[in-house]
Amino acid sequence: MKKIEKTNVMRVLEQNKIQYESHSYADTGAISGVEVAEVLNEDPNQVFKTLVTESASKNHYVFLVPVHKELDLKKAAKAVGEKSISMLKAKDLLPLTGYVHGGCSPIGMKKQFRTTIDVSATNFDTILFSGGKIGFQVELSLEELKKVLKFELADVVC
Repeated sequence: MKKIEKTNVMRVLEQNKIQYESHSYADTGAISGVEVAEVLNEDPNQVFKTLVTESASKNHYVFLVPVHKELDLKKAAKAVGEKSISMLKAKDLLPLTGYVHGGCSPIGMKKQFRTTIDVSATNFDTILFSGGKIGFQVELSLEELKKVLKFELADVVC
């Protein structure tokens, strides 16, 4: 079996003794989350994308939603107690989080933002999400994730 490169996310998980599994899709050409789920042979309901939003008051919020679903901005705003939120512009992602589009993980951002995971994650023993670098995913349970990331659950998809 080929040794998988370690990302900062994986290092954070290991430093905190978090049980996880890593998956690589690096040489597959997969770009979208749905393609990633397909090449990893995983249920797209179980593979989550990390989305960063901004409110009118310039607060930032992170949402994890299944890769084949869309974030419902009204539900998301309500979940975090804002009147409205919008998606963060792609050019602002790297300076704000330290991650590039397609490799953004809720773990290891420059600053920890309020994070909400779509409630559908509770349907699975584990979920997959970005390992912090394009081509890498990590898989872990919500219980394990709770040890390194403060998050809430809410219905935030269309």
